[in-house]
Amino acid sequence: MNHKDKLKEIYTLSSSLLDIKNVDAKTQDYIQSISKNIKSQKGVFTVLVTLLTHKLIEPKQDIRYHQSGMKDGFSGRSIDTQFITPTLKELGLPSMAESGWLTRSLEQPYPYTLNYNGKISNKKVKEAFLNILDVIEKKPNTARNILRLLLSKAIQIQKDSIVKITPLKDVEKVSIDKIYKALDEHFYFKYKIAGGSKLPVLALFAVYQNVVFEMSRYSDCALSPLGSHTASDRTSKTAGDIEIFKKKQLFEAVEVKLDKPIDANMVRIAIEKIKRYNPNRYYILSYEIKQEENHIIEGLVAKMKVEHGCQIIVNGILPTIKYYLRLISSLSDFVENYSLLVQNDTELKKIHKEKWNQLIKKYLN
Repeated sequence: MNHKDKLKEIYTLSSSLLDIKNVDAKTQDYIQSISKNIKSQKGVFTVLVTLLTHKLIEPKQDIRYHQSGMKDGFSGRSIDTQFITPTLKELGLPSMAESGWLTRSLEQPYPYTLNYNGKISNKKVKEAFLNILDVIEKKPNTARNILRLLLSKAIQIQKDSIVKITPLKDVEKVSIDKIYKALDEHFYFKYKIAGGSKLPVLALFAVYQNVVFEMSRYSDCALSPLGSHTASDRTSKTAGDIEIFKKKQLFEAVEVKLDKPIDANMVRIAIEKIKRYNPNRYYILSYEIKQEENHIIEGLVAKMKVEHGCQIIVNGILPTIKYYLRLISSLSDFVENYSLLVQNDTELKKIHKEKWNQLIKKYLN
């Protein structure tokens, strides 16, 4: 049995915990500390799930020695990348973009013993993480039930974050101006919690779900599935937040920066991606352009057009969405697409979804 099958097996057993008797109260407190911070410490959660799963497959392995370069160690990152993170995504549970070991505090070349020096930001999470692994090595027969308890907490957290988005009552009432106001408030509301930067990406993706099929420019094009908005450029291996392919070649890419003004450095980074991926058009969208660097930006854009042929478009997020809304045949389709994306996205928090329900009622119903 490989790690994917083992994780799925334990996931199935995590719906009922009545038979668990060999996990003491202190260890359950450690599990609770991890579970309370799963959303903000997905790297720790992912690494712990990987190590526990591996312990079930290789009981004699000391899972604290998580790198193959360590004496008697193994490659936890490889197992995570190949089996664990894809399976967590498939199950709809919290996960990293590629691997928990891409978190700097966890990729240090030291075993996860109680004196591990990696700087996990939350001290209680660090204490819980290391102590759970210590318990596993002292009492290997607890690994199965500790993993069940951890997965059960993750499942409950995901269930609690589910918000059913209100459908439109009267599609005839929907207008571009009303959608604009709703999106403006949805994007720029002060949530005081991470995750909101993905909202404009979802809105633009919903736009492209329409225009790819309706505009002649996008004939024979395909919209690439959305990736994680939290993935770094180092690991995402994509040209932008949104990608459109034409005959398997990158045709158009969109990079979205919700709360960062577009500056010359942002354009230079985009140019490096253009040289690597060769799109025909590249959008850089934000709430504003740094006016003091506007002449530099214009020069970079003009130079890239001449030397490469790619058209770089620097613009506002909402004006771009408003322009495309004028071109699509069904505004209600856009709203329904966006609502579904918001409802199903696992990186958004509950407050982001509840806010969209409020805005549908305020502006669109």
